[in-house]
Formats: sequence, C-alpha cells, structure tokens
Amino acid sequence: MARSLRRSALPLMAAGPSLAASLRRRLLLGRRPFSGGAAAAPDASAAAPATVPGRKVLETFREEFEIGSRLISLETGKVARFANGSVVLAMGDTHVLSTVACAKGSDAARDFLPLTVDYQEKQYAQGMIPTTFMRREGAPKERELLCGRLIDRPIRPLFPSGFFHEVQVTVNVLSSDGKQDPDVMAANATSAALMLSDIPWNGPIGVIRVGRIDGKFVFNPTMDELSSSDLNLVYACTRDRTLMIDVQAREITERDLQTGLRLAHPEAVKYIEPQIRLAEKVGKRKKEYKLSLISDRSFEKIKNLSEARIEEVFTDSTYGKFERGEALDKITQTVKSNLEEECDEESLKFLPKAIDTVRKQIIRHRIIEKGLRVDGRQLDEVRPLYCESGTYPILHGSALFSRGDTQVLCTVTLGAPGDAQRLDSIVGPPTKRFMLHYSFPPFSINEVAKRGGLNRREVGHGTLAEKALLAVLPPENDFPYAVRVNSEVMASDGSTSMASVCGGSIALMDAGIPVREHVAGVSVGLVSKVDPATGDITDYRILTDILGLEDHLGDMDFKIAGTRKGITAIQLDIKPAGIPLDIICESLEPARTGRNQILDRMEQEISAARTLNDTNTPRLATLKFSNDSLRRLLVQRKRIEQEAGARISVSDGTVTIVAKTQSVMERALEKVEFLVGREIEVGRVYKGVVYSIKEYGAFVEFNGGQHGLLHISELSHEAVSKVSDVVSIGQELSLMCIGQDVRGNIKLSLKATRPQHEKKTSEGPDSNSTVPPKQQVNVWASVENAPADSDNLESSSGDDESEPNEEEPLKQSTPSIVIRSAAECDAQDIASGQTINKKSSKATKSSPRPYSNTDAGRSREVGVSAKSTSRKAVNSIERKMKKAEEAPKKGDLDGTTRSSTSSFRSGSLKLGDRVLAKVYQVRAHGLVLELSDGVRGMYKFEMNGRRDFEVEEEIHVECSSFSTKGIPVFSLVKE
Repeated sequence: MARSLRRSALPLMAAGPSLAASLRRRLLLGRRPFSGGAAAAPDASAAAPATVPGRKVLETFREEFEIGSRLISLETGKVARFANGSVVLAMGDTHVLSTVACAKGSDAARDFLPLTVDYQEKQYAQGMIPTTFMRREGAPKERELLCGRLIDRPIRPLFPSGFFHEVQVTVNVLSSDGKQDPDVMAANATSAALMLSDIPWNGPIGVIRVGRIDGKFVFNPTMDELSSSDLNLVYACTRDRTLMIDVQAREITERDLQTGLRLAHPEAVKYIEPQIRLAEKVGKRKKEYKLSLISDRSFEKIKNLSEARIEEVFTDSTYGKFERGEALDKITQTVKSNLEEECDEESLKFLPKAIDTVRKQIIRHRIIEKGLRVDGRQLDEVRPLYCESGTYPILHGSALFSRGDTQVLCTVTLGAPGDAQRLDSIVGPPTKRFMLHYSFPPFSINEVAKRGGLNRREVGHGTLAEKALLAVLPPENDFPYAVRVNSEVMASDGSTSMASVCGGSIALMDAGIPVREHVAGVSVGLVSKVDPATGDITDYRILTDILGLEDHLGDMDFKIAGTRKGITAIQLDIKPAGIPLDIICESLEPARTGRNQILDRMEQEISAARTLNDTNTPRLATLKFSNDSLRRLLVQRKRIEQEAGARISVSDGTVTIVAKTQSVMERALEKVEFLVGREIEVGRVYKGVVYSIKEYGAFVEFNGGQHGLLHISELSHEAVSKVSDVVSIGQELSLMCIGQDVRGNIKLSLKATRPQHEKKTSEGPDSNSTVPPKQQVNVWASVENAPADSDNLESSSGDDESEPNEEEPLKQSTPSIVIRSAAECDAQDIASGQTINKKSSKATKSSPRPYSNTDAGRSREVGVSAKSTSRKAVNSIERKMKKAEEAPKKGDLDGTTRSSTSSFRSGSLKLGDRVLAKVYQVRAHGLVLELSDGVRGMYKFEMNGRRDFEVEEEIHVECSSFSTKGIPVFSLVKE
C-alpha cells in the first residue's frame, strides 16, 4: 500500500513542492488525498488509495518528585479516561492505578456518605497465573480488605458535610517489583485522583511509611528493610493536621514514637504539592453537587423538643447501655409524633441526624465544661475489669476478659507448621504462622442480622489485635507451632479489639506458649471545642477507655496496645478533618497509664505461661523419612489421622505430627511406625501383630509391613514348650529387634522387653509392656563383620552380659537359620571350660529343637515372609535347599574328617569335629560354608592365610567354636 501511495504522489510532486507537502500533511493526519482538479490522477478509472487510520495522541500530565531517596511520579490522562479521576503512581517498577467515580444522584433519605474503596492485587502484576481452579482471582483477600481500609480512613473525613452521593474508589496494582508495598502508594494515588476529579473533596493528603533500623528512621523502606525494622508506621496527614496513624512495632517507647511521628509529618506533606500542581495542569473544575443539610429552623425546633429530655438521660449514670438506648429512642419517637402532628415534612426528613447532633452537643458540653462522663467515671478512669484463664480446660488455651460491659472470649489452638496460613500477596512473606480471627456476632449488641463472609470491620479489628500480640511470641525456631487465636465478642460497649488483645494474651499464657510478657490495650478518645469561624480547636478533653457512645459522638478513637516496655500496635481513626499532632502525642501518656492498670489485673490472674501437661496441651513431633517412606505415609495419612485422632502434615521432607494429648501422640507414632515404618535399629522396640504361628516361633508384621521372626527361644525367660501357649494370631506385641540371621530375616525378641525375673504363665503377653532401661541382647553379626574365634565362645544361657550396639545398622547376610539343641549348648560350654550352673542350665531349656530337614524348609519360608530388602538374599531364599544323603558316620572327635555325603546330623556336631564342607559364598572377610545336610556355618579369613576360594569348592574344616546363637565357626584344616 505504501508503494501505491508513493506512485499516486509522483504527479503531484511534479506539479510543485507546495502541493506535495500538502499531500504529505494530509496523509499524516489520516485524511484522504485531494481528489479532482490539478491534483487528480491522470487515470480517472484508477482505484482510490486505501484510507490510513490516524495516530491518536493521548494528552498526559506528569509530575515527578523525590521523597526519602525514592523517585516518585504521578501521571494521568493515559488510562481510565472516562473515570471522574484517575492517576497512576509509580515508584521504581511498581505502578498503582487509582480511579474514582461518583454517582450522578443521591438518595434523599440517606444521611451518611456511601464511600466504597476496592483495592485489588492481581497475580499478573508479578508475572504469575493464579493457582485457583478457575485460574482467576476470587473474593477479596484479607490483605486487600486491609489496604482498602487504609485508604478509606484518611480520605473519608475530608468529604464535605451533607455530601451523600455514592463514591467508589477502585485501586489496581498494575505491576510490582516486590520491593515496595503498594498500599501507601495506593493511598497517595487516590488522593491525587480525587484532587483532579470534579468530586468535592477537601484534600489533598500525604501518606508515608516510616521504619526504624538500628535506631535510625527510614522513610519509604523497602520490604527487605522493613523485615529488619522494629517499627512499621503509616502516617497520613494534611498540611497541618493528622488524619490517620497505623503502627506495628516491637515495644517502641512513647518517646521514640513521638519522634517518629514528628519526623513523618513533614515528609508526608511533600506528597501534597505535586498533587496540587497536577490538578492545576489538568484544569478540571469541581462539579456542583447538591448537599443534604438541615435548615437552622428545623434544627432549632428539634433541639427545643428533645434537648432537656436527652440531658436528663445523660445525667443519670445508673443507665446501662441498652437502658440508655431505649430511653433515647423513646425521646426520638416522642419528637417524631409532635412533628407528624404539625405535618413538618422537612424536619421529619432530618430527624435522626438532628437528634444525633443534639446528643453530641450535650455530651461534649458536659465533658468539656463539667468533666462529667456518661457513666459517671473520671476522664482517665478505666472501667472495672474481670479476667479468667482456663475457662474451658479441654481447649489448648482459653480466657474470658471483661472491661465494663465489653466482654470477649479468646481461645487458642495450636497446630503443625504446615497449618500456617498461606498468603497470596504480591509482597511480603508467603505464610503466616500466627493468626488472630476476630468475630463480632449480632447478639453482642442485641441485634438480629445475617452473618456473611469476610467483614471489613472484623478483618481490621482482628489484624490490629494480631499485630499487638505478635511482638511477644517466641521465635519460630524455639516454638515451631502454628497458633490460631479466636476472639469471640460476647458483648460490646467500647473497644472490643483492645479487649481481644487482653483476652488473647491471657489465653496464650494459658496454652503454655512462652510469651515474654502480657500485652494489653486501651482506647483513648477526644472531645474538642472548635471555633466556627477558623475551625481551630479552642478546648479539648482526652478520655481513657471510651464507651461506644463516646466513640460515636466524640472526635477520635485512638487504640493503643503494648507491654510495660512499650507500644506494639496503634490504630487511629478520627471524624473531623484532622487533629493537631500535639494532641495525638499528648494522648499517649494517659493510654500508657490505663494500659499498666489493665496489665496489673491480668498479671494477678496469670503471670507466666503454664507448664505443659498431659491433659489439654498438644504435642508436636517432627520426624524424618526416606522418600519411599514418605510416599507410603501420604497414602496412609488419612487413615492414621482417623484412627489416632492426630493431625499429620508433610513439608520439605519433614513429617510433623500434632496431637491433643501425649496419649494421642503415642498412638499416632505407633500407627506411623506400623503402617509406614521407620529405619530399623537394633535394640529398638516396635509394635507388631502376629500373623502366623509355627512350631519354632511366630511371624510378626511390624514397621510398615515388614516381617520378622519371633523365635520360641525369645518368647520368655522361662522354658516355652508350645508357641501358641504364649502368643496367638492377631495379637499385638511390643517386640525388640535383636538383629538378623544369616538369611537377612529380622529377629525379634519378646523377653528382651521384659524384666529378667519375670515369671510368665501360659497367659498371653501384655501388649503394653515397657522396655527395661538397659536390655542385654546379643546380636550375631554377618560374616563380613564376624568377630575373632575367641570372641564367639559365649554362653547361650540367656544371661549374656554384652550390651547391644543400637547405633550399628542391620546387615544383610546369607539365607539360613541354624537351630541348636540344649545338649549342644551344654557340650559347647563344657568344651570351652565353662561351668554350667543351675540357672544357666535352666535357661538353656528355652533353646529350640534340633535342626532337621523339615526345619530347613521352614527356614526358607521365614526368609520369604520376611521381605528382606537385599535382592541377593531374596534370590538365595528362592533357591531350593539340597537334601543330603544319609551315610554311615566316618569321624568323631578324634579329628577324623566326615564326608560331605555321609549320614550326618548337625545336632551331633561338636567342637573339634572335622568335616568336608562346600564353599557356598565368598564374602569380604570370610566364607559361608554348607555342610552335607544343608547346615551352613562360617569361616573367617586368617591373617596372611589363603583367600583364593571358589564357590562349590570342597574344603576340610574343623569346628572351632559356636556363635551366641549356635552358628558353627570353622577353621581350615591344614593338609
């Protein structure tokens, strides 16, 4: 198309430079070229050139300024041009858009400002897709509600009186670099949008964040700087007055806080001039809106009808909250009846607002002129207190706190680290382990209302109490629990958020959480007298622990929480268009005095965290598993939680179990070990279930489906003739792992978990038996770790004196089980020069029966059922054992050699017997030998001796000793 345009322009260029230039200008402006006349193309039949869309120019206005070494810009005109006002504020790579819109008309019956602030952080701002099912952002999150309140509180008082048109502020975070918190940026952008809009508003305002790092105040700190700061102060103001304060601190003193406030004010004012300059550049005039104001005639008429009666009610301090409210309602109804008789529609329209103004004037006059409060208290007096800890003992922690008629019930629930709340904010930490949830039910103020979802007021009050208590919690490394505090408001007549701080602090100590000290909170109010001409405050009174009525009819609700050392949280809300900072700073001292009075009463109830007990304090256990075990745990987790009553969370390869009591924890650990399994350790006690009984012992399933053999000799310290007399199928036992046999089968012992002097009858063993502090169990090592011959000359009487090595891991060995008779044990002891006393002789009676080929088959069965983890052992188990042919005896103890094909019983093998054995397996430190009847023994390589053996090679060996469990140990016969 460009080539065709150039071709069409050639004749015009030939006609003259001025005509060609005119054509270029028309093309750039998106207009069609000249048609007809001298500029017409010579070929009239040629098609007209295609039109080119014009280039739209957006008229934008921009202001840049610097605060606290941060470059900030305000821009308007590029986006959201249809809104009454729109501004994009940028700091670094973080951009926030704020728009304001106003309804064209207003409800005539409305007597309040319907201002709505919607703040939203979408995941595209940080380059991510939401993880929700629909991949869309859902309902507003807690942080978004809190940021909306942060914007609403400073801008609301600046709307003109009588302006009741609906106003909506919408804030969107367009991009975020994660370095700056967009909430303060959004508040300043909203102020700028209101300034350049046509909506009446008495701004602008400046909002700034202040931190303190190593004792130095930092303005507009980054998120990294804020994490190491002991102060997070958000301050909003006009040129000369304070509008809003929000503080989270780590026990900052009142003096240091005053310093921070006085430094913050001039820095916040720096935001005001750029907004004024931007509004002047845009040049949009304020629109005339109809204000809903009561006439002086109607107000005086209503005042004359109600003032004396209202003052009489406020004079009587015996009235309670609801009795006072009912009396005031009757006065309103009486005035309404009088106005209806007179048919005064204008006065009826403004009756509620006028009555409220009369009440406000009466209360203010009584407080300022006479120093009298509604309930008869002194200005700095705190209402009577009631504290109770451990209200419901079954809970982890509970407390009931009352201050006057305000009452809250606080409960504490502990959970695993995995129970921490996951946060989807574009800035800040990803999780939150401490949560305080505040609930304000309708019955607390004797009303009927429908309960909904997240409430802005409830979220704001709960977060304030949460910030106040967070400063005294122990570090996460010392106290890894997730903590949830529930504050249920039972009755409300005053600051319930500060009552939640007091009740929550008591409940935390009742739960055994090692908080450093108590935190208390109190709300301070202000009643002022203003000069109508200048708007300056001429007189004022500061009230401690204000009532709900004093909050509604006063000028300020200054909530301050902290410890004896300093302040941990502040929230300031005001109703007039600003309060001088000097009055704010003056309010800190009466708040500290009232806070200390409350702390005194709280410490009388409970002054330190309770010790952990077995009744209602939860238990937490942290376990480490291999990847295979973790997979099994994930499959079995729901089953374990249902059967044990505990909660299990898995995070970063760590398993955390949280149980209500110690007994529940023990039950959960047993379930985990039984269904999932732990790394098997020699000397450790496991819970198992008998699933098969044989003549020589019982097979037990334990430790996540693993199988082990409970030999008849390990059932009791006494002689056992029949396995079924001691255990039964399905019985649960506590068994100690004492090692492995040469096949790799796990060997278990019941008698090792019982005292030596126990006299066991034919009754089944107690499954809840305990383990003696030091059990003496001998474990035969595998061939590669076999001890020297002299070390194997041990007594088999059951009274072994050696300690089990619990740190040594289990070793896989060759598949075989060798069983010896009592006579063999006696022969070994006589040959080794040991004296068999009565006690040891009695103990040898518990040894199993002589070995037979039938037992060899059972040995293979044990190896298969044990599910050995060694592949080599499993393959060996599956190999059929060869049956030896019986032959006449050819040798005896005189040293003659027995043939591998001779008729030979292992039970007749004695020390010094020489036999022909076959090499079954070559190990690192010795050989596994197989005799003629399938019995296997071991031979340990001698120093500087022969090592070049081959499998299936026949060698002449001599029985030199027996291991503790009857394994024959051979030495090589020198030919």
